[in-house]
Amino acid sequence: MKTRTRLVEPKYLLLTILLSQSISFSALAHEGEVHSGIDSSAIPEPPACQIVTADRLFDGVNFPQDNRAVLIEGNKITQVGTPEELNGRCGNRINLGNATILPGFIESHAHITFQNVRKDSVLEHGITTVQDTGGPLMAVEGGQGNLRLLSTGPIIQAPGGYPLNVFGGGTGGYDKIGIPVASAAEAEKVVDDLVKGGATAIKIALEPGGEPGAPWMQPHGDQPVPATPWNLLPQDIVNAIVSKAHALGKRVIAHVGENEGVKRALAGGVDEFAHMPCAAIDEALLHQAVQQGVTFVTTIDTLGSCVNSQGMGIHSNTHMISHALAHSSTTQAQFIYGSEIGHDNVPWGINGEELHMMLHLTSGESIDFTDVVNVIKASTSKAGERLGIPGLGTLTPGAPADIIAVRGNPFQKFKLLEYPDMVLSGGRTIINKFKNELAEAEIECLFNWAEGKYPDLFAPAGSLTTDSSDYTYRYYSATNAYMGVSLIDNDVYYMGADAILQNKGPLSDWLPIASCK
Repeated sequence: MKTRTRLVEPKYLLLTILLSQSISFSALAHEGEVHSGIDSSAIPEPPACQIVTADRLFDGVNFPQDNRAVLIEGNKITQVGTPEELNGRCGNRINLGNATILPGFIESHAHITFQNVRKDSVLEHGITTVQDTGGPLMAVEGGQGNLRLLSTGPIIQAPGGYPLNVFGGGTGGYDKIGIPVASAAEAEKVVDDLVKGGATAIKIALEPGGEPGAPWMQPHGDQPVPATPWNLLPQDIVNAIVSKAHALGKRVIAHVGENEGVKRALAGGVDEFAHMPCAAIDEALLHQAVQQGVTFVTTIDTLGSCVNSQGMGIHSNTHMISHALAHSSTTQAQFIYGSEIGHDNVPWGINGEELHMMLHLTSGESIDFTDVVNVIKASTSKAGERLGIPGLGTLTPGAPADIIAVRGNPFQKFKLLEYPDMVLSGGRTIINKFKNELAEAEIECLFNWAEGKYPDLFAPAGSLTTDSSDYTYRYYSATNAYMGVSLIDNDVYYMGADAILQNKGPLSDWLPIASCK
């Protein structure tokens, strides 16, 4: 029977049993959690193989290609090609139709841990990897069905300075937003401790305050904004931090917002600006930053109010850097997507407005399709290159199987990316809004065949088909049995009156047997 319904009694029993046997890892598996990531004990192994096909595919490297498929084996990308080229490589296939497949996006500036942001929510909205830049020190985690989180730990700062003076945290520490250092020797020890604790980069604050429109110049809670200027790390300590971090193979990210912080960051040789500076920066300093190969994390949307009375600020800084990049053929400087997840004025996932502003402020005098592609590259492959995980942000052989897909063409409308219709992390399906629609007829055919073939197991025939977030299934009241297809691994499941869940193998194996394909 092809009538669709939603969960009604007694079908809650099925979900309860499935969850208890660690089959499901959707949002239902996280009820009661406040801000933690997905429970790793509830994440199954990925399918042995799967092929996902769509009208368009962007691999993070080349221009988008039409009519492409990606072969995933376990948690890795194996091959991208035409559906014909991959024919016969795997029976577990899904054709998304008028959709676009892309690598999972990388958020290069977030405060997930400090702001208690739900990791599962971020993942479901298309961000598969996050650089967590300021907060309690965390070891590298995720990437296998949950959000990959790369921590910098607390921001190294001057005593009495930013960020502890604004956001609180007492005297700071490895479990706070900031950690103050008063000497080069102390700074070097902190860097060493951070790296040993799992930090993937080191972040410093060079923020004296005072920039018009800056979020840190707004009251937080019941604390007034501290009087400016705020204490800054002296140059010798900045130099010591950068030297120690580079000796340990780690990048140094600097929070800078105005000229003095930029000067000290460049003199010390930092690798990355955590966001575009808020106040108008001297053009000579911005050109120096480009010549030194600094990576600029954008965060233009969340800092959009950073404009002075002459209309100068974050937008003018971005435009000047773009102009300098266009006229330098040797620099390694680049823009990288970052939306600063954790702020309450941006989506906690892919931010279409950030992509839009990047396109219009970093593309030079005119915009063409190459500029559009470069914005998506800045959110995927270019962002992944500096994170030390081979292939991250691409759909190339050996890359992590972190994939998103959206209906339609996001190269024409960035907004589509905010609401992905499919998300895979390490080959595991996190969300999939395609499968019920595209496999509905085949699944209905299988259910009807099984009822006729095994009437003693599935009675009464013609039971209603139910869609949950993870399964399409039928409940048979006379035999107290369930038959379903998992949207996680695309396998067929059976559970009888004994309440023992049995995996009966891939749907693709059963469809020919049932003459449904």
